[in-house]
Amino acid sequence: MSVARVSKESELLSALGSDHEVIVGFFGEFSQASRKALPAFESFGQEQGERPIYVVDVGVVKGLHKRFGVSSVPTVVRVKGETVLGKVSGVESAEGYALALSSSATPMKVPGADKKEHRVRVYVTDSCPWCTSVKSYLRQHHVSFSEVNVQRDESAAREMVRRSGQQGVPQVDIDGRMIVGFDKARIDSLLGLRGS
Repeated sequence: MSVARVSKESELLSALGSDHEVIVGFFGEFSQASRKALPAFESFGQEQGERPIYVVDVGVVKGLHKRFGVSSVPTVVRVKGETVLGKVSGVESAEGYALALSSSATPMKVPGADKKEHRVRVYVTDSCPWCTSVKSYLRQHHVSFSEVNVQRDESAAREMVRRSGQQGVPQVDIDGRMIVGFDKARIDSLLGLRGS
């Protein structure tokens, strides 16, 4: 099935009225990460057979993302009705979307329903294996985050160093608290996760 672009909220809401699972990708033309992730998501969508796949540009269809607990782009959700069954935030490959959004993936609740939605930002560079590990760990725990590539954004790099006093990556900003490196224990503590 091809990927359908949503131009107004009512188009998606009518599709959600069925008893079938639907995949919805929230992207933004304004976001470099979204522009990078969209081709992989569209490739993933082409391989999904009859499963309905939709793309929402949050700059065009405003506010719809909040119904699904989406706080950053790119984020892709697997939903049935308005219940979020799976969620992937950040840039992924087509295979990554397929793995994370498979029907056998563990259902989840919409963030904010019974726990605090955290503001999480991950500072990365292109060639940082620990950055990939941090992002994978957050995705594994269904934590929405935004990604900032300090190699490409000089002002973000300066801001990161100003806030943490460190130049190395990864760095994770959780609700304004900076973590330098992939410190699982501290990430778990600030996000209220159980270690794994």
